Amino acid sequence: MSATGEGRSGEPGVVFDRHMVLDQLGGWRGMVDATVPTLAFIVANGIGGLRTGIWAALGVAVLVFGLRLVRRESVQQAVSGLFAVGVAVAIAAATGQARDFYVPGILRNAALGVVLLGSVVLRRPLVGVVAEFLSPSHLGAMAAPGAGFPRRRGRTEGAPAVPHRTERDPATGRALPDPDPELPWREDPRLVRAYGWLTVLWATVFLVRAGVQGYLYLGSEDSDATDLGIVSLLLGVPVTAVEVAVTLWVVSRLHRHRAAEAPAGEPDERPAD
Repeated sequence: MSATGEGRSGEPGVVFDRHMVLDQLGGWRGMVDATVPTLAFIVANGIGGLRTGIWAALGVAVLVFGLRLVRRESVQQAVSGLFAVGVAVAIAAATGQARDFYVPGILRNAALGVVLLGSVVLRRPLVGVVAEFLSPSHLGAMAAPGAGFPRRRGRTEGAPAVPHRTERDPATGRALPDPDPELPWREDPRLVRAYGWLTVLWATVFLVRAGVQGYLYLGSEDSDATDLGIVSLLLGVPVTAVEVAVTLWVVSRLHRHRAAEAPAGEPDERPAD
């Protein structure tokens, strides 16, 4: 995931390849793979009870992992999913309550929501940290045609920004350090404000998930907890897809505006017509 490059001072340093990071995240396929074991648990638990649900969730998680190995795809997402399912089924098996399968997810959502809100208070919104690591705005990576969502005609219409490509050492093929921005994103009030609101959006969704799931968990008196499982699914991939869509749209617009305002000679300079 990383390669060794040479910094401005000539000393070697660690350079992270964003494209490899994105591949490791798994994309939409990874989100679906993480959801399938939960779906299997809900269906099997409703049909055959807790023990059947546990074995179904474990079986599907292992199957997903095996398919990724056979296809020589990234297994990082599958390993994470397998670990999460293992913890969930262990808790449910220990207590004998199907509803306890969802405890790790409730706690995780609550923790993520609090951490995200804390990052906004500290003026280090995590959505901005992640976005600027994966696609720094000063490089114009999200300002190129086809980045994010199709651009609409209007005030931002014009010549596209030049997308930045990761430079590599011809001898080793390793990624080289990106150029330093003239204005770091944390010193740009517009970027900090926009990333702050996006971070609040993600935090709110995580906290709403935790609140709704926690309410259903506490109110579930039987061992079935089918309602809790269905709500967990509905608040999972569909809501996350909307969040990702909104985030990409906002980030791509931020990058286009910053690329349009960049002084001549910068990597994200807009070429002349």
